[in-house]
Amino acid sequence: MSKILVIDDERSIRSTLKDILEYEKYEVTEAEDGQKGLELAQNNVYDVIFCDIKMPKMDGIEVLEKIMEKNDEVPVVMISGHGNIETAVECIKKGAFDYISKPIDLNRLLITVRNALDKKTLVKETKQLRKKVSKSKSGDIIGNSEAILKIKELIEKVAPTDARILITGENGTGKELVARRIHELSKRAEQPLVEVNCAAIPSELIESELFGHEKGSFTSAVKQRKGKFEQADGGTLFLDEIGDMSLAAQAKVLRALQENKVSRVGGDGDIKVDVRILAATNKDLRAEIEKGNFREDLYHRLNVIPIHVPSLNERRDDIAILAEHFLGIVLEEQGMPQKSFDKEALNELKKLDWSGNIRELRNVIERLVILSDAKITKDDVIAFAKPNKSE
Repeated sequence: MSKILVIDDERSIRSTLKDILEYEKYEVTEAEDGQKGLELAQNNVYDVIFCDIKMPKMDGIEVLEKIMEKNDEVPVVMISGHGNIETAVECIKKGAFDYISKPIDLNRLLITVRNALDKKTLVKETKQLRKKVSKSKSGDIIGNSEAILKIKELIEKVAPTDARILITGENGTGKELVARRIHELSKRAEQPLVEVNCAAIPSELIESELFGHEKGSFTSAVKQRKGKFEQADGGTLFLDEIGDMSLAAQAKVLRALQENKVSRVGGDGDIKVDVRILAATNKDLRAEIEKGNFREDLYHRLNVIPIHVPSLNERRDDIAILAEHFLGIVLEEQGMPQKSFDKEALNELKKLDWSGNIRELRNVIERLVILSDAKITKDDVIAFAKPNKSE
C-alpha cells in the first residue's frame, strides 16, 4: 500500500484528502503545520507528499526545499488557495513534482497521485538499472597474479596525482577498467569521467567531438556544442584507442595539453579547461611514430606514467577467479538459479587460447551459464567454450 503524507494547516482540507485517498486504498498520514510535516517527512518513507504553501511555523516552500535537500526522489505536490503562475513556477524550479490550486478537483488529484507514483517507480527502476550497469562496467580489477598485483599497486600510487597515464595492451584486456579505477581513486572522483573512443569517430568529426563547435561552423552544426574536453572540465578525459586519432586532431590535443585551453571548431576564442588525461591504445606507438602516423611530442606528453595491461594468456592464474566473477554477474543479469563450476571445468578453461582476452572469457562464461546444467563441467567447456574451433 502506497503511503501519502498530507501537510496542511486547514483541518477540512486534510480530512477531505484523507477520506478521498483512503477510499482509493492509500495509507494517509496528516500534519497540521510545516514543522510537523517536515519532521514526519525526514523520519519516514512516503511515496507522495502533498504540502500546502501558506502555513504557520514553516511555510510550504521552505518545507519543500528541506525535503529536496534530503531526498529529491520523493514526489512533492504543492497545494494552495492563494497561488498564481509565478508561485507555481517557483515550486517546480525548487523540485516540486506538481502544483494544485484550491479548491482541489477530485479527478486532478487522483491523476496527480498516479503520475507521482509512476514517477517514483521509474526513478527507482532507473537507479537499479544504473547500479547494475555500473556493477558490470566498473569496480575493482579482478585477479591475484603477480602482473595484476603490480598494476593495482601502481594505480594506487599514481591515481591521487594529476599525472598523465598511457595504458597499453591488447584489445579486451581491460584497459578501460584500469582507466575507471584510476579515476575512482583520484581526487577528481566526484567530477565526471568522460570517455572517447577515438577509433569509433570518423576523422572529419573527431575535432568537433573533442573540442566542440559553434553554431553554423559546418553544415550540420545547427547549434553550439561543448566538446569532450569541456564536458570533462574538473574531471578526467579518457582517450581510448588514441593511436587511431588523425594527425590534425593530435596537434590540437597537444596544444590543449600544453596550454590547458581548447578552441571550438568555428570559434575564435580560447576556453580554459582543467582536465586530467588518461589515454589507451592497442598499438605500438613507437612503431606508429616511425611510420609517421603518430606525433612523437604528443607521445611523450601522454606517456608520463606507462601502464601495460597483460593479455589473459599471460595471466592464466587469474582465469579461475575471473570465471567465478563473471558467473555471478551473468546469473544476476539473466535472473537464473545458482550454478557453479567443477574444478576440472576451471582447469579446462585455463588450457584454452584467449586471443580475445577478458572480453572473450566473459562471453564464454555467459554461453556456459545459458547452455549448461547447474554444475558446469569439463565436458561443457569442451563442447561450448570454443564451438567453432576445428579439431
